[in-house]
Amino acid sequence: MYNLSCYNPASFTLVGIPGLEKFHIWIGIPFCVIYVVAIVGNCILLYLIAMEQSLHEPMFIFLSMLASTDLILSTATVPKLLSNLWFGSQEITFSGCLTQMFFLHFSFVVDSAILLAMAFDRYVAICLPLRYSTILTPQVIVKIMVSIIVRSFSVILPDVFLLRRLPFCKTRVIPHTYCEHIGVARLSSADISINIWYGFSVPLMTVISDVILIAVSYIFILRAVFLLSSQGARQKALSTCGSHICVILMFYTPAFFSILAHRFGHSVPRNVLILFANFYVAIPPALNPVVYGVKTKQIQDKFLLFFSLRKTQ
Repeated sequence: MYNLSCYNPASFTLVGIPGLEKFHIWIGIPFCVIYVVAIVGNCILLYLIAMEQSLHEPMFIFLSMLASTDLILSTATVPKLLSNLWFGSQEITFSGCLTQMFFLHFSFVVDSAILLAMAFDRYVAICLPLRYSTILTPQVIVKIMVSIIVRSFSVILPDVFLLRRLPFCKTRVIPHTYCEHIGVARLSSADISINIWYGFSVPLMTVISDVILIAVSYIFILRAVFLLSSQGARQKALSTCGSHICVILMFYTPAFFSILAHRFGHSVPRNVLILFANFYVAIPPALNPVVYGVKTKQIQDKFLLFFSLRKTQ
């Protein structure tokens, strides 16, 4: 029975943000506002793309997939964070912890792949404009979307089995607000070298390769843009990439900062790292629809039309 309970623990305890317990109620307020903005903004974005025929283009189809993934990312983490901060609900079941961990990492890898697909879309639109409709056909878009899901599912699912094989006999207290692979694995008294190496190789195989390919695509894009003879054409081409570049920076910059801070920022207080990690999973899903709403004229026009029609009804 002892061994069985080690390998099948009933639950874990998420301690929240250590050292800031007396501020938990106040810390939860901005996270609640950010979460509401993320839900409302992404739902409106999905509604506009689904209802407007003019937005049924590859770029906006990828954008709808990004919005759906952002909803998964924020919903997998923020509601549990708020229940922890406001109601002291620190317990999470073992299966719930594995589920949260899976969707957290899965949505991160999916987001990265979608940004790569959007970069490819911009590359074709600017470098091969006459072949755009023949290259990015509906069949190709479906294949890209399916491959993104399959790749992300295939590389993250082993994390679940790598954690299930570990015994948790010593402590089941997670010094964080959500479950993530290595954080949970470190609670085990067994050898977790496989978890560490796999946790290191997955970002290398997926996210880092995506970043490299995105950088290569933008090298070709910039080369094609600066070869244009018209200043107006150059500005128009660059403006079509503006919102995508902003989203890329919002997604990758805090992610790499968080990774580097956890690896090398040993002097940084743990509560600061945990607070930043929570802002990282909460803020990009809220800002992505805002960025595309402000910088993309088609969405901006449909958004204004949508609300003007609602007011007249």
